[in-house]
Amino acid sequence: MTPPRRRAPLVGLLVGHTVSLTGNMLTLIALPLYVLAETGSPTATGLTGAVATAPVVLGGALGGVLVDRIGFRRASVLADLVSCLTVAAVPLLDATVGLPFWALLGLVFASGLLDTPGQTARNALLPEAATAAGVPLERAVGWYEATERGARLIGAPVAGLLVTALGALPVLAVDAATFAVSALAVAVLVPRSLRPTEPADAGSGGYWRDFAAGVRFLTREPLLRAVVLLVLVTNFFDATKSNVLLPVVADRDLGGATAFGLLVGAMGGGALAGSLVFSAVGHRLPRRATFVSAFALASGPPFWVLAAAPPLPWTVAVFALAGFAAGAINPLIGAVKLERVPAHLRARVYGVVGAGSWAAIPIGALTAGLAVDRFGTTATLLTVGTAYLLVVLTPLLGGPWRTMRRPATADQRRADLMPTG
Repeated sequence: MTPPRRRAPLVGLLVGHTVSLTGNMLTLIALPLYVLAETGSPTATGLTGAVATAPVVLGGALGGVLVDRIGFRRASVLADLVSCLTVAAVPLLDATVGLPFWALLGLVFASGLLDTPGQTARNALLPEAATAAGVPLERAVGWYEATERGARLIGAPVAGLLVTALGALPVLAVDAATFAVSALAVAVLVPRSLRPTEPADAGSGGYWRDFAAGVRFLTREPLLRAVVLLVLVTNFFDATKSNVLLPVVADRDLGGATAFGLLVGAMGGGALAGSLVFSAVGHRLPRRATFVSAFALASGPPFWVLAAAPPLPWTVAVFALAGFAAGAINPLIGAVKLERVPAHLRARVYGVVGAGSWAAIPIGALTAGLAVDRFGTTATLLTVGTAYLLVVLTPLLGGPWRTMRRPATADQRRADLMPTG
C-alpha cells in the first residue's frame, strides 16, 4: 500500500484543480448576471464574456514560458492567489467606492490571464505526482480529467442555486474563497521537492527565444502536431453544436431551456463517468483503437440524433453515450503529451497546444449561425456530423498516429533484448 505521504502530492493537485475549476464555474454563472443586473445591457454582458475568454488563449500561449521559469508548484499557487484577489475585488469595490465598468473589465481580464497557466502548471506536475503515488500515468490523467468534468458538471447548477439564494456579489465572494482554498491545497500537499527529474530550463535565452523553443518542439513532433490539428478541427465542430445548433434545436423542437440543460448535463455526466472508467482500465487498452472508437461515438451521433428529432429520452441517451465515450479522449491526449514533451518544455508546449486547440472555437460558432440561416438546421446537422466523423477516423490512416502506442517498460525492453532460440 502506498504511504499517505507519497499520495499527498497527487491528492493536492487533484483537490486544487477541482476547487479552482469549481471557482471558475461560479464566475461563469455569477459574473454575467451581475453585469446584466448592473447595466441592463446584453451588449455589456457579451463584452464582459469576451474579455473573460480572450485571456484563456493569450495566457495559454504566452504564459507557459513563465510557468517553466518560476516552477510548476509556485505558478499554480500564484495563479490561484491572483484569481482570488481580482475576483474578491469585484464585490469589495462595488460595496465601498464603486466599480466602474472599465475597472470590472480590467479585473476580469487579469483574473483570466493566469488561469490557464495555473492549470498548465498542475497538469505538468502529474507525472512526478503519479510516480510518487505509484499510480499508472493514464490513471492519474483520468482522475485529473474526471475532477475537471465533475467540477464543471456540479459547479454550474450549484452556482445557479447560490445566485438565486444569495445574489451574484456574495457568490463572487465565495468564488474568491475557492481560489484561496485551491492555492492552500497545492501549497500544503505538494512539496517543493516535487519537480521534474530533468532540470527546469532557467530561461537564459530570453522570453521570446524560450517561447519559440516550445513552438519549435511542437512543430517538430509529428504526433503532437497531428493531435493539435485534429483537436483544432474537432473543437470547430463542437462549437457549432454547443453554441448554435443545440440551443436552436432545443428552443424550436425540444421545449426550450429545460431540454437544453438536460442534454448538456447528460453529456457532462457521461463524460465524468467515462473519465472515471478510463482511469481504471485505460492503461490496459490499445491507445489508437480506443482513441478513434471514443471519438467516433462522440462525434457524429449527437448531431444525427438532433437531426432525426426522436423523443427526448432517446436524444438524452445518445448524448450520455457520446459523453461517456468522450471521457476517454482527453486522458489519452494528456498521457501522450506527458510522455513526449521534455519536462523543461512542458508548460510552454502545453500552452501552445491549448491555444492552438481553442483557436477555431469562435469561427465554428460564427460559421454554424451562417449555415443555419442559409441551409437550415437539419442540413447543417447532418453535414457537420458526417464531416466530424470522417475527420476523427483519419488516425486509422497511419502516419504519426502509429507512434501513439504506449512506451515500452524497462522489463519489456529487457525481454526484447533477450536472445531467442
